[in-house]
Amino acid sequence: MKSVLHPDGKKRCAWAGSDPLYVRYHDEEWGVPVHDDSRLFEFIILEGAQAGLSWITILRKRQGYARAFAGFDARKVARFDARKVERLMADESIVRNRLKIASTISNAKALLALQKELGSFDAYLWQFVGGAPKVNRPRSPRSAPARTPESDAMSKDLKKRGFRFVGSTICYAFMQACGLVDDHVHDCFRAAGR
Repeated sequence: MKSVLHPDGKKRCAWAGSDPLYVRYHDEEWGVPVHDDSRLFEFIILEGAQAGLSWITILRKRQGYARAFAGFDARKVARFDARKVERLMADESIVRNRLKIASTISNAKALLALQKELGSFDAYLWQFVGGAPKVNRPRSPRSAPARTPESDAMSKDLKKRGFRFVGSTICYAFMQACGLVDDHVHDCFRAAGR
């Protein structure tokens, strides 16, 4: 199934389903280029948290993540200590996985080091796609890749810099979410030129 016609008369990528939260995410965020370091940090955290879970689960916990992780302020998250980790392990508004919580803290530290070295997370990430979104128009969601040479390169370099939960598949989902890649199916109303 490539797209679905919704009651509002718009065709959307089939994965958007009918949940209003998912539809709004599809319509307003997925595939839209992000150039703000804080938002990029938010998505690297959320995509890592999603590993092994459904994206709708993470969308439903997004506000909890924002509250629990200081509005995705990397400077604050990098200072979280063992007591804070224990409080987060009891927080039902997030995924209570010790490795994912610890990776959020270590990713904040890695982000700060990267910013100190290179200036911005934004410029660093966008280099993997040559500074402009890669626009694909898959015939169906299944024909979009799960990983690419660009996501492989991003994953490898992020890991080298100390980031965790950044495998190539997670990186590709991150690239789709933040508009480095635009994989709206060809007949979706969000496809370029529509």
